[in-house]
Amino acid sequence: MRIDVLGVGFDNITVEQAVAEGVRLMQTPGAHYAVTPNPEIVEVCREDGDALEAVNGADLVLADGIGVIYGAKILGTPLKGRVTGIGFAQALMERMAGSGKSLYLLGAKPGIAEKAAANLQVQYPGLKIAGTHDGYFQEDGPVTSAIRASGADVVFVCLGAPKQEKWMRDHGEATGAHLLVGLGGCLDVFSGEVQRAPEVFQKLGLEWLHRLAKNPSRIGRMMKLPLFLVHAAGGKRK
Repeated sequence: MRIDVLGVGFDNITVEQAVAEGVRLMQTPGAHYAVTPNPEIVEVCREDGDALEAVNGADLVLADGIGVIYGAKILGTPLKGRVTGIGFAQALMERMAGSGKSLYLLGAKPGIAEKAAANLQVQYPGLKIAGTHDGYFQEDGPVTSAIRASGADVVFVCLGAPKQEKWMRDHGEATGAHLLVGLGGCLDVFSGEVQRAPEVFQKLGLEWLHRLAKNPSRIGRMMKLPLFLVHAAGGKRK
């Protein structure tokens, strides 16, 4: 069942249920995709109908940000819990490493996906990396052809929102992969170029605060969170 949070329908599932569904999708014929919206992406969807269609059209819509959890509570329709994109990806790779499924990494600056691939193969022994490609491409055809030729079962698409959501919707079938997952800046983390917030910040849902402290220029983006909560309060069900 999906819970409507300001127009975006989030799957009301736990982390374990999300991973199980991800595994099922990557074993199911056809192309499927998963998205991990946070409050910033929900706000983008409120202004961009095409982005909203792409997000709601996903096979899995996971509540990545703690703000989404707060917003759902304010609206009177609480979600079971937060499912971070990076946590979902890590659990999925653990399963893939033991099942012979292969992964393609798409996105970030040149060289980052390759670094991420090397690190992930050390972290997840047995994980098959089918290929990599940076996010600085002008034509989609050569990229989808490369992914199809690689035989990848899963693609991590890290092009930033809402570009990645629209790209998965429009080009997922052409890649030949069974599951595509939109993961924003995760390749920067997997490559070691960006450090994830300490565990205490993760547990408290304050990763956004850690990112802001490390990069104050993100303040404009972070202002989407209070705006999102204001909109949630305004849309509270009677």
